[in-house]
Amino acid sequence: MIPRRHFLLFAGTAALLSACGREAEAPPTPAEIEAGATCDLDGMLLSDYPGPKAQVHYRGDKQPHWFCDTVEMFATLLKPEQARPIQAVFVQDMAQADWDQPRGHWFDARSGFYVRGSTRPGSMGPTFASFRSQVDAQAFAKLHGGQVLRFAEVTPEMADLSGGAHHDGRM
Repeated sequence: MIPRRHFLLFAGTAALLSACGREAEAPPTPAEIEAGATCDLDGMLLSDYPGPKAQVHYRGDKQPHWFCDTVEMFATLLKPEQARPIQAVFVQDMAQADWDQPRGHWFDARSGFYVRGSTRPGSMGPTFASFRSQVDAQAFAKLHGGQVLRFAEVTPEMADLSGGAHHDGRM
């Protein structure tokens, strides 16, 4: 039988070692869109529609939550009732990705620049074209129209989902 004082010392040491062995949750890295991936908001297939996509990594979830359009991402993140802890948000750099079949080129959405009101539609009609650099966003806006905004400048009113889906033919 282990004396009580030795048991307490052993238990305290074991607890301390187990706490030391736990590492902080590593920040997620962007995932790639797999065949059959669907939008969390409306179930649309991501691969069927043009324009920038987004992925949100909520704390505690192993898989990203996909959005087929950056407007949907902003609408979700800017809701007053959105209280889930977010680890990371990624969007595609449309200076690098193909608009019609966007793949890869992910970056931290919160550091990006967005063009609102351009003539280029996303899956839900009007979208926020996402760019890693302000220079690329400004060049896009010069070519396709629109206003360049930082992530923090987008308001809930701007993230309006009533524009209709691109596949419905409304823009």
